Amino acid sequence: MESNARTALVTGASKGIGRGIAVGLADAGWDVIVNFNRDVDGANETAERVRALGRTCWVVQGDVGYGEQARDLFVEVRKHVARLDLLVNNAGVQTWAPLLELQEEDFDRTIRTNLKGCFLCTQQAAMMMKGQGGGAIVNIGSGANRTPFPNLVDYCASKGGIENLTKVSAVELGPLGIRVNCVAPGAIEIERTKLESPDYAGTWGPLTPMRRVGQVSDVAAVVVFLASEAAEFTTGQTIYVDGGLWTAGQWPYAD
Repeated sequence: MESNARTALVTGASKGIGRGIAVGLADAGWDVIVNFNRDVDGANETAERVRALGRTCWVVQGDVGYGEQARDLFVEVRKHVARLDLLVNNAGVQTWAPLLELQEEDFDRTIRTNLKGCFLCTQQAAMMMKGQGGGAIVNIGSGANRTPFPNLVDYCASKGGIENLTKVSAVELGPLGIRVNCVAPGAIEIERTKLESPDYAGTWGPLTPMRRVGQVSDVAAVVVFLASEAAEFTTGQTIYVDGGLWTAGQWPYAD
């Protein structure tokens, strides 16, 4: 590994937006630690794509929603790298169910993974970054940060929490040289979202002012920017990568 190489940890990077961010960072010259919970094959595929770009990559398992596993994850990170320059809190789950039918265990799982996991990893990463003079943290939010998504109660609650966690983290960690921002994707075409509609692009593209759905590369580009020196005075912000979708504020799945 190059002595001056920058290193990023991306949680939930076995597929989808997490994989896109990992690959986008590698393409921008970053070495990447790929975190996964269950999908080891997907994580290894992400790692292969990172390495194909000439970067170093490590794969580390851990469910970020549990304190002990989050701490163990960062023990492994420290074994691989001397410093961590960027944490991307991407790991997330959701439950598609109406409010009156959503089960408590599903609500708990989503809040634990999405919001608590973001808190636990931010805390661990900040302790590393404090000792090295700073770093950057990017939390992956959603249009659900500010727009209610029917039938995604737990997801909306977790993403709204992530936006405020981003703000308070930025205020507390700023004096330590640690910047914390949030990237909120709009309708991004990935494996999971394509299951929501027989024609995902055809459903969301016409509602988006830019008249197309987003790709993982759109999200990755903004993460790379926020991790760079070009954003060194930007913290506590949420950037919506949505082609204007949530400014328009339309939702096509309502009953």
